[in-house]
Amino acid sequence: MILHGYWRSGAAYRTRIALNLKGLAYHQQGVDLRTGAQKSDAFLALNPQGLVPALEVDGAVLTQSPAILEWLEEAHPVPPLLPAGPVDRAHVRAMAALIGCDIHPLNNLRVGKALREAFGADQAIVDAWAARWILPGFTALERLVAVHGDGWCFGAAPTLADCYLIPQIYSARRFNVPLEAFPRLLAIDLAARTHPAFVAAHPDRQPDAD
Repeated sequence: MILHGYWRSGAAYRTRIALNLKGLAYHQQGVDLRTGAQKSDAFLALNPQGLVPALEVDGAVLTQSPAILEWLEEAHPVPPLLPAGPVDRAHVRAMAALIGCDIHPLNNLRVGKALREAFGADQAIVDAWAARWILPGFTALERLVAVHGDGWCFGAAPTLADCYLIPQIYSARRFNVPLEAFPRLLAIDLAARTHPAFVAAHPDRQPDAD
């Protein structure tokens, strides 16, 4: 497997976590979003949308991290990243979507670039923009974890929801978003700091990291 990604991309980060939790070996190919490498002819031939990650596997190219993570769960079901029951699985998917649909797309690199270039935003404004979406999302997630969590977002083992949460906490810190109001989320982040799959996926440990 070849994972095309960028070390600080939240979507690539969550994909690395899932691959690591599944115990799968993969080679990483860096795509520097800052220089526009995602718009090169070579990368667009892999992913016409020009976004990371893209996963080459068995002669196919998989794109969009939610689809990749669902494929991982189907193709490599052990260890599971979704609970057994259909209602519980829906809860985990909802937690993941809370981040993947309602927070992350609004504070990724291309949105920040648009804020700066099209609207003249400085870093303080970009940080405030990120906080505007992260804080209410984390407020809701904190309440969901209070109901469903037992050391992780749902239950006592990592799930897809944790694959999404840890990169978003990393991003929140980059944007100077205060996180003291979310003790349950911070406890999960603390657990992830000693979990090998999460440690190995951290942006600073990637081969293309600055």
